[in-house]
Amino acid sequence: MANHKGSEGYVKVGSNTVAEVRDWSLTITGDTVEDTTMGDSARTYKPTLTSASGSITAYWDETDTTGQGAMTAGSEVTLNLYPEGDASGDTYYTMSAIITEEGASAAFDGMVEATFSFQANGAVTTDTVA
Repeated sequence: MANHKGSEGYVKVGSNTVAEVRDWSLTITGDTVEDTTMGDSARTYKPTLTSASGSITAYWDETDTTGQGAMTAGSEVTLNLYPEGDASGDTYYTMSAIITEEGASAAFDGMVEATFSFQANGAVTTDTVA
């Protein structure tokens, strides 16, 4: 059974690696519609549409114009999330994503952080690095 350290992960906007990523999350959900009929003894359902959303946290890097700088609220990007690295044979998620929120935070005793939230625009696919 394989497992991986979180430090192996990457986030890319298209082919550009996003700098200083601390963490990312992706949630894929599937909707259902009830198809129970008279005479059934239990409710039954059919799968319908899927959707996905998530977030990315990074140390703020104003020089990362093709990564962090490309993820502005309202922009649509090709987002690639790599949980195990980006070497040949590694698995990753890819999608067209709309950046729904961007933000920054700072504390006197910490690093300046950038946050991004996204909504997939269409299906999320799982692919393998060539």
